[in-house]
Amino acid sequence: MAATTPAPVPAAPPAAPALPPDFAGLGIDRWLVDSLGALAIRRPTPIQAACIPPILEGKDCIGGSRTGSGKTVAFAAPILQKWASDPTGIFALVLTPTRELALQITEQFTALGSPQNLKTCLLIGGTDMRAQALALAARPHIVIATPGRLADHIRSSGADTVCGLLRVQVVVLDEADRMLSDTFAADLETCLSAVPPGGLNGRQTLLFTATMTDAVRALKTLELRQGRRQVFVCELGTEQLAVPAALLQRFLLLVPYTREAYLHTLLSTPGNEAKSVIVFTNRTATADLLARTLRLLGHRVTSLHSGLPQRERIDSLGRFRAEAARILVATDVASRGLDIPAVEVVVNFDVPRDPDDYIHRVGRTARAGKKGEAVTFVTQHDILLVEAIEARTGTKMERYEDEPGVSLEGRVVRETLQEVSEKKRVAVMDMDEGRNENGKRRKRHREKADRRSKARTE
Repeated sequence: MAATTPAPVPAAPPAAPALPPDFAGLGIDRWLVDSLGALAIRRPTPIQAACIPPILEGKDCIGGSRTGSGKTVAFAAPILQKWASDPTGIFALVLTPTRELALQITEQFTALGSPQNLKTCLLIGGTDMRAQALALAARPHIVIATPGRLADHIRSSGADTVCGLLRVQVVVLDEADRMLSDTFAADLETCLSAVPPGGLNGRQTLLFTATMTDAVRALKTLELRQGRRQVFVCELGTEQLAVPAALLQRFLLLVPYTREAYLHTLLSTPGNEAKSVIVFTNRTATADLLARTLRLLGHRVTSLHSGLPQRERIDSLGRFRAEAARILVATDVASRGLDIPAVEVVVNFDVPRDPDDYIHRVGRTARAGKKGEAVTFVTQHDILLVEAIEARTGTKMERYEDEPGVSLEGRVVRETLQEVSEKKRVAVMDMDEGRNENGKRRKRHREKADRRSKARTE
């Protein structure tokens, strides 16, 4: 009998490179390693390990990684180390699309740079421009801004205020896929016109994003074609925007006028009454009305949307993070980038019109390997939107199943529908009274201004 030749054993795939045990292994100075350790950041994440060394070498960088992977430290740590060797003037400009993200980044820079007396300047809408102009004119070390507010300063605050930007050595575009969209195009162009150009001897440019789009990738080719410095590109888990693997996706089919009653009942079930929840709506008016209604129904709730004054937006996010509020009612301003830990349930009160917005929303839960649940309220008008979401995610939502001994529909019909309708009417009246009072206040201000103007002319 002829001997048989054993089948060749397939080669094992190459092992992923080991992460360095600490930030010192990436070339980070001891003072900054200690500062990171004080924030319980001791071992670099993959995006940090990949991007910090090339940034320290002076390369431009395009870094892509999922939300919550540590992208802020990936650019903040090398910027602070390079700044500390020459701490004069405005060293870096960080541009980000939302006020909350700008505030979050400012907090991280301030905490990490405190041993070196770092001065930061936050430029966002909803706060006094005069105070911001004075802070910017004082030549802070790091400027963190939303494009619209910085563009306003460049256009109106005077050359003496913004001339410090001419010495900027590093520009960061956070959430770069949004920053490079048409929404920010005009303001971004104005912002970049006030800083040195890129190039071999120009500013260093860093782009970070959770969603690597063609527009972001194209910048590598553009930079090389223009003879600029070498561009380092790192993509970790961004090729396919996807829902978290541990997420349970469910839907509730209902008629529109019962949505508030179903939400109140869902939040009050024994399985959910202690959980941290974000409720997403498509419009600010819906978020405002919903938060007022839930508050009247006895829920610990706060809200986050563009219709709120900046101080209220900051306070609301702080209350939810500190668990003083169990429920956050928000628009998509809260769906990306924000560090909101321990969210257990996401409710889509409105079905988002863009499937990618759905993925960003439900990505607020089931993070870092933990389990999470997303419940989407679906009416007869939303079927095509749901089908588009399922096609985009490659998964089917499951029909919501009642907890043992709890009939959600039965409780809505028998107990909560009338109560919720009454509270909603009260909330609507409160909103109307608030609008009327605001209108009267604006009218008094106009009349007062007219009297002053008339007195001056006389």
